[in-house]
Amino acid sequence: MKRGFIIGVIAMATIVVASNILVQHLLGDWLTWGAFTYPFAFLVTDIMNRLYGANQARKVVFVGFVVGVICSFIGTQIMGEFGPLVTLRIAIGSGTAFLIAQLVDVFVFNKLRDGKWWRAPLASTLVGSSLDTALFFTIAFSATLASLEPVNDVSWATGPVPLLGMGPTAPLWVSLGVADWLVKLSLALIALVPFRMLVNKWQNTPA
Repeated sequence: MKRGFIIGVIAMATIVVASNILVQHLLGDWLTWGAFTYPFAFLVTDIMNRLYGANQARKVVFVGFVVGVICSFIGTQIMGEFGPLVTLRIAIGSGTAFLIAQLVDVFVFNKLRDGKWWRAPLASTLVGSSLDTALFFTIAFSATLASLEPVNDVSWATGPVPLLGMGPTAPLWVSLGVADWLVKLSLALIALVPFRMLVNKWQNTPA
């Protein structure tokens, strides 16, 4: 197995573990620190796709998914001040969003891989990140899916507030999702720089 692929697996696992920890720490009113680490999972997936192809990229995704499931399970067993550190809905939302969004990222990247170098990583990350945000926040906090975990009170996230503090009224979780999505879009552009640099470096490094 190529050294770069092993590094990719380790990087994906590290990002997933770090994000599961940092998502519990707020940054201002609309974000958590995890919003700044998790998007780099798409960078890892895209680099693996460019270097080793879609099948190997999917293997890295499944490693990240398994690590995420393990972290979520551990979190559901640790009791905090207001209950488990990770609720069942968050665990389901996180796992579902990660797996679907990352696999869609691989699919889109593979379709565009023969175009300009930046098109595949940018388009796949934008599509994957948007899908990830929509799935996670809807599953974890939407009142319409309360039946997933009736004992979990998410009324704090469903209360109406101005969107991002200044727009039309919407549930709080919508503002959290929009803020998260905007960070992901910004990082998708920034990540093009390390994508280009790392791909060039690894392509010129012996396995």
